[in-house]
Amino acid sequence: MSDRLRVLFLCTGNSCRSQMAEGLLRELHGDRFEALSAGSNPAGYVHPGAVAAMNDVGIDISNQVSKSISEFLPPAGTPPDVIISVCSGAEKDCPTFPGATRRLHWPFDDPAHATGSDAEKAAVFARVRDEIRQSLQDRLGELKI
Repeated sequence: MSDRLRVLFLCTGNSCRSQMAEGLLRELHGDRFEALSAGSNPAGYVHPGAVAAMNDVGIDISNQVSKSISEFLPPAGTPPDVIISVCSGAEKDCPTFPGATRRLHWPFDDPAHATGSDAEKAAVFARVRDEIRQSLQDRLGELKI
């Protein structure tokens, strides 16, 4: 049995921000945390812009899948130790988990709504990715129970 803390990143669609956060936590601190992600209303795919932004920093999230928060609710699933909502919609829609699940809210802009040229959209994905990485570095202590 793993002694790593289970950290679930929650977003509405589970296609961009939560997927990038899952990949970053796994890459940066996978020895200490089990990184997970889900959506309150999952899109059913991982956004290509998120995959590309992560590939740019050498992290492959192309095999991650968009899934529902309900997969982590008992009796079917195992609740995470910590839930970090990365958008306000998911924070409001997050169900109550039994036990000691801790909730945090770290909001980020949704890069899926970026407009402009392909390069401008890619720059928004890269900015959000870098903001998530910085939050993980600056706020890692908040994950402790």
